[in-house]
Amino acid sequence: MALPSRVKIVEVSPRDGLQNEKEFVPTDIKVELINRLSAAGFPNVEAASFVSPKWVPQMADGADVMARIERRPGTIYSVLTPNMKGFEGALAAGADEIVIFGAASEAFSQKNINCSIAESIARFEPVVQAAREAGIRVRGSISCALGCPYQGEVPIESVVDVAQRYLAMQVDEIDVADTIGVGTPQLVRDVMTAVTRVVDPARVSGHFHDTYGQALANILAALETGISIFHTSVAGLGGCPYAKGATGNVATEDVLYMLRGLDIDTGVDFDAVVDIGQWMSANLNRKGSSRAGNAIAAKRAA
Repeated sequence: MALPSRVKIVEVSPRDGLQNEKEFVPTDIKVELINRLSAAGFPNVEAASFVSPKWVPQMADGADVMARIERRPGTIYSVLTPNMKGFEGALAAGADEIVIFGAASEAFSQKNINCSIAESIARFEPVVQAAREAGIRVRGSISCALGCPYQGEVPIESVVDVAQRYLAMQVDEIDVADTIGVGTPQLVRDVMTAVTRVVDPARVSGHFHDTYGQALANILAALETGISIFHTSVAGLGGCPYAKGATGNVATEDVLYMLRGLDIDTGVDFDAVVDIGQWMSANLNRKGSSRAGNAIAAKRAA
C-alpha cells in the first residue's frame, strides 16, 4: 500500500505530556506552550483534562488554561473527559473535542477503574450523547491496545471489540494506543489491519509510546496500513506510571523529521517545533528526549 501523502499530527504534550510531572507546571507555561503549538500549525492540540484534581493534580487548572489560550481558527482543542462532570467542565470551557478512554485489557480495566471493559465503555454513553447534542467532536481512545502491564498480551479481537463499541456510540475518531510502548511493527500491522476492517482508516489514529524504542518503526508500520493520524508529544514529554523506565510519548520532532524524509506533509513548522521542545525542556529543568530536536539544537549552537 502507498503511504499517505499527508498526516494529521495530534500534539498531546500539554495534557498527556505534562500530566505525570511531579512539580506543578505553572498555568502561564501551559498556556504559552499551547499558544506556541497553535502558531506552529498543529491542527489538533490536546490542551487539558477535566478529571478530579485528586487523581491528576497537574491538570487541576484545566478551565483556567482553556479560558486563557489564544485560539487559532481551524485548530481543534481537545480535553479529556471521564464522566458527565468532566463533560460539563469541557462544555463550559469551550472544548472543540472531548476524549473518552477505555482499555482493550480486561485486567487493566479492573485494576484501574474496578469494572469490566464493557461496563467502562457503557459509562461513556451519556457523555458521548451529550457531546453530540452540543455539536462537539468525540475521540475514543483504546489504551493497552498492544500490550498490558498486568496481563501481558492483549487479544486483537479485544481491540476490535472496543473499536466497534465506540463506533456504535458514533465516536468520530478512534485512537489505538500503545500505552506502555511494548508494541513492535508486525503487531502494529496486525492490530491496525484488524481495526481498519471495521473502522474507516481515515478515522483511526496511532498513539505510540517509545518505552522500548519502537515508536518510529511502529508509526511506519501503521502508515503502511493506511493510518494517517498520529499522536506525538514535543520533546518526548510524558511517561507512563504503569511501566517502569517508560520514556513516554514519541517525540514530535522525531516523527516530523521521519515524515519529512518520507515526503509526507503535515502542515507543521518543524523548526518552530524544535524551538518549542528546547524551550519547554528548559522550563522543566531537563534535557528533552527528542533525538532529532537535540541534534538540531546542538548543530545550531555549534
